[in-house]
Amino acid sequence: MKNTFLTEMSSRGFLNQCTDLEKLSKVSDEKQIKAYIGFDCTAPSLHVGSLMQIMILRLLQKYGHQPIVLLGGGTTLIGDPSGKDSTRKILKHTDIKKNISNIKKIFEKLLYSKNKKTKPIFVDNYNWLGKLKYIDFLRDIGKHFTINKMLTFDSVKLRLDREQSLSYMEFNYMILQAYDFYQLHKKYNCILQMGGSDQWGNIINGVELIRRIHQKEAFGLTTPLITLSSGAKMGKTEKGAVWLNEKMFSPYDYWQFWRNTADEDVGKFLKFFTEIKIDELSKITEDERDINKLKILLANEATGILHGSRAAKESADTANETFVKGGLGKKIPEKKMSKKLILKGVNIVDLIFQNGLGQSKSEVRRILKNNGIRVNDKIISDEKKIVNIDDVSENNYIKLSLGKKTHLKVKVT
Repeated sequence: MKNTFLTEMSSRGFLNQCTDLEKLSKVSDEKQIKAYIGFDCTAPSLHVGSLMQIMILRLLQKYGHQPIVLLGGGTTLIGDPSGKDSTRKILKHTDIKKNISNIKKIFEKLLYSKNKKTKPIFVDNYNWLGKLKYIDFLRDIGKHFTINKMLTFDSVKLRLDREQSLSYMEFNYMILQAYDFYQLHKKYNCILQMGGSDQWGNIINGVELIRRIHQKEAFGLTTPLITLSSGAKMGKTEKGAVWLNEKMFSPYDYWQFWRNTADEDVGKFLKFFTEIKIDELSKITEDERDINKLKILLANEATGILHGSRAAKESADTANETFVKGGLGKKIPEKKMSKKLILKGVNIVDLIFQNGLGQSKSEVRRILKNNGIRVNDKIISDEKKIVNIDDVSENNYIKLSLGKKTHLKVKVT
């Protein structure tokens, strides 16, 4: 392969499987291509588990190709069974439309739109799926699929092997996804579908459908599924999903998520989630022996891509002020408390729990016993401790800390 987006995909570890890598490399090197990734819209935001796919779309643009972002207004009504143990909650079409609108704003931040040749094309598959006539669809499209083959795909096979129910509605999802690829090929001459490795079977269906109906070649490509060194799924924390919408997950919390990356994951995440050149990364990781500096580099770069360099710097400054200097950084989450309440005094366990810093009061007590709770950077171990007006700083704040990583400013008003 020449120096195309495929070579960089490979060097960054993005490349898992491809239907015909040599042919795709030749085609994409000779001309601009259109490629798509589909995103279901089950929430008002995507989370960090979708970030690798977005980074690939940015990479596609970098090398002069045009991405198509398929926002699944139609397929979200059904739900992708891939990797799921049970049927997903069915959403109303009006809710899905709202989700699409919010998710599109994230893509508008992350993808480049100034160049007309590479600006993203946004499509909603409800535009064609919502108009399907069932009998016509079965005759024209369904005849190209065999039950025998559909039963071999992981999205179906794993559910059946575990004796978990799979609705007929979900079973049809792979046909609809193949039909999406067919429609995008027909409307936009899109020749490549990309997705996670769990989508391999669905992608192959689309490639074969285009070949059978259009008698033309199309390609499929998958990325590896990301798991943390701990074995946990990428994108989840103790607090919940790491959303890409800043109203649902603040830039500071996002910065902290990357800063707290496990040592074993830092190297590959620098490749996956930053745009530092590979040769530069090799030199940086070889020369830099302080793993914490590499984590800060990762946090700064990843946050800069999503929220901008200013937000990344403010988050880094806040972390430095909070963790190194023991102060109250500007970006630490803040809550308010009535002065009348603090004058009466509040039990430390109740104060911590009511402000959302612990999952339960019993958890807070356990952390207290292990010297993991601090008020204004002072360790509190007595669960009968009453926090009162004497604990309020000159700036009318109380700083609460749970462990080394979770901090909150309580403003007394």
